[in-house]
Amino acid sequence: MERCPWAGDDPLYQHYHDTEWGVPQFDDRALFEKIVLEGFQAGLSWITILRKRENFRVAFDGFRPEVIASYDDAKQAALLADAGIIRNRAKIAATVTNAQAWLAVMEKGSFSDMIWKFVDGKPQQNSRTGMGDVPAETPTSKALAKELKRLGFRFCGPTTCYALMQAMGLVNDHLVSCPRHAEVAALA
Repeated sequence: MERCPWAGDDPLYQHYHDTEWGVPQFDDRALFEKIVLEGFQAGLSWITILRKRENFRVAFDGFRPEVIASYDDAKQAALLADAGIIRNRAKIAATVTNAQAWLAVMEKGSFSDMIWKFVDGKPQQNSRTGMGDVPAETPTSKALAKELKRLGFRFCGPTTCYALMQAMGLVNDHLVSCPRHAEVAALA
């Protein structure tokens, strides 16, 4: 299998590439988890987050926004002391803020619907042939970042938003030489 080169030779990364990355995701909770993890990934490699993902799920109460939104200073301090996650005060505080913003979006509708409207509700199929063809951000990810910021989200800049869009299947950025490109496109 000629995977996208970023999957490397780490079995965990390969499994993520082969089963999850780029698959269209419409579940509100799954999207919330991913936006939180993408925020923690900022400045780090995704494999770092992937290796700690289960620890994050435990530490952040299964990524239940209704619980996270009420985290007080003591809970945030406990998270800051948790070596199983990325211990970054600003990112932990942003997660609480993002949970509150997510709940506000959900009061008016669906987080999924709000995100997917940026690609007209269906995955954008890209035809990239090399890693150098894959941008870090796009006009669409800039627009999504601007909207998320307006709604009160933090650690959701254009690069983070594009990574979210790739991971959650809003765009298919598997290289055309990768078997997953066609498999993911068939899911659209």
